[in-house]
Amino acid sequence: MNRLYHFALSPFCRKVRLTLAEKRIEVELVEERYWEPSQEFLRRNPAGKVPILRMDGRVLSESQAICEFIEETNPNPQLMPRDPDTRYEVRRLCAWFDDKFHEEVTSKLLYERVNKKVMKLGYPDSKNVKAGAQAIKYHLDYLAWLLDQRRWLAGDQMTLADFAAAAHLSCLDYISDVDWNRSATVKDWYAKIKSRPSFRTLLVDQVPGFPPPRHYADLDF
Repeated sequence: MNRLYHFALSPFCRKVRLTLAEKRIEVELVEERYWEPSQEFLRRNPAGKVPILRMDGRVLSESQAICEFIEETNPNPQLMPRDPDTRYEVRRLCAWFDDKFHEEVTSKLLYERVNKKVMKLGYPDSKNVKAGAQAIKYHLDYLAWLLDQRRWLAGDQMTLADFAAAAHLSCLDYISDVDWNRSATVKDWYAKIKSRPSFRTLLVDQVPGFPPPRHYADLDF
């Protein structure tokens, strides 16, 4: 059995979970308290990070590398375009969300509101929360600009770029930190992804002490 070591509200883990589910690859989910690393965990990934995927006798780490490995070994349905220019755009947008969006928004909102409490690291830093709440507006506007020109984020087909963005936004939606009224275009795009069968396991995630809002699992939000 394939096994994914993950944390429910990690956007990087969620990106891998979406990719696996879209490819209909069955996997056992094992929650990993990566902030309390065991020797066994560090043997699996000396970087001390999730996700870690054990698949076909391999132990894989780093979400983008994992997703592209899955894509190359299980090419259907296709999540990376064959055209070099569009492939570049997919990778650029994955990096945008996993680097820039993560630093400016996810780490400022999700990590301050949830991770600090779970990891017993104290109370949220209000300055970080305010900065994240301001920064997400810019990113939502950027998403809207992209989607005004394209059917999906990187072009005419759904790709890993859409999963990277949806992974981060779904974590923030879990704590009601996404203003879906800011852009009907972005909301419609997210609703399309949220309605996919591959998204179902994310909608039943529960983090003790942090119940999701009512709209979180509602496909007609």
